[in-house]
Amino acid sequence: MSVPGTHHTIAILQVIQILQGARVRGLDAEPILRRAGIAPALLDSPLSRVTQAQYAALIRILSRVTRDELWGLCSHPIRLGSFAQVCSLLIHCRTLGEALRTGFRFYHLLLHDFVPRLVVEQGMASVRLASHGERDPKLGYADRTFCFFTYGLASWLVARRIPVLEVMYRPVDVGCSSDAGRLFQAPVRYEYPWVGFRFDARWLDLPVVQNSQSLQEFLQQAPTSLLVKYRDQTSLTERIRRLLRRHLSEELPSLESVGQSLAMTPQTLRRRLRDEGQGFQAIKDDLRRDVAIEYLGQPELTLLDIANRLGFSEASTFHRAFKGWTGLSPGVYRQTHLSSAAS
Repeated sequence: MSVPGTHHTIAILQVIQILQGARVRGLDAEPILRRAGIAPALLDSPLSRVTQAQYAALIRILSRVTRDELWGLCSHPIRLGSFAQVCSLLIHCRTLGEALRTGFRFYHLLLHDFVPRLVVEQGMASVRLASHGERDPKLGYADRTFCFFTYGLASWLVARRIPVLEVMYRPVDVGCSSDAGRLFQAPVRYEYPWVGFRFDARWLDLPVVQNSQSLQEFLQQAPTSLLVKYRDQTSLTERIRRLLRRHLSEELPSLESVGQSLAMTPQTLRRRLRDEGQGFQAIKDDLRRDVAIEYLGQPELTLLDIANRLGFSEASTFHRAFKGWTGLSPGVYRQTHLSSAAS
């Protein structure tokens, strides 16, 4: 029996931060959000989440209305078409290392607020985004996003996920990047003067395998392809999410039972989850929350149906749990979501 996907949702903080540039330009955020299927009321609930499809739609709409591929977050816009142009250059590079250096030279001509660099030392490679001068707060989201998209593009070029050893963020990024560990699937350290990520330098020798034909498909799917395409489905967290989803409508397996299924002792399971920056209870809560949000977008399901599918015996118990996860009741969340999607 096939197991449904376990798509992750995205924190509303990401939505708030990506809207900063549009707001500074005097654009009304409400119609932009509604076009992306996001209820503006969610911005007032700091625990709320949006789907990956909603966030990807928001990126596309913001790019169009701001005429800027970094959505008005930087001091100078990145003209539309720049990403497609750099991709068309990179598919002709021989290796990942050559592609990263070529791409960064291209963006050196466009970026005025931070400089992307590839640094190789002692067998380790790191992508680093160093800032120029005094920082505007909204630039933090711009360079963190540029960093993640660099990683997504690098993985696409070589058609495999590049294993990241460490994500490097500044102390000021604490609290602004709660999803970073999950996105990169690596520990996040907030002790650097730059934004970046570190990986084994041998991956720089991987050949670029994409071509003009695959590029067209990639660009049609962007930015969704950058968000999820090369997510590591073999990570322990993802394996546990898939295992737990099979049992969502009943009592979820204990950590000991999951360990037996994965041939691990509870101590090993806890340690490996800790290495991925996760906890077993958090995985269970996040999975139920993400699936609940998925189900709430299906109007044919009643709240009791959803409660039962998530293993709650009563709708009232589901109501309390969902409000704890997102700050909103499931009824209010559904009403805001469906009314936004219909507008």
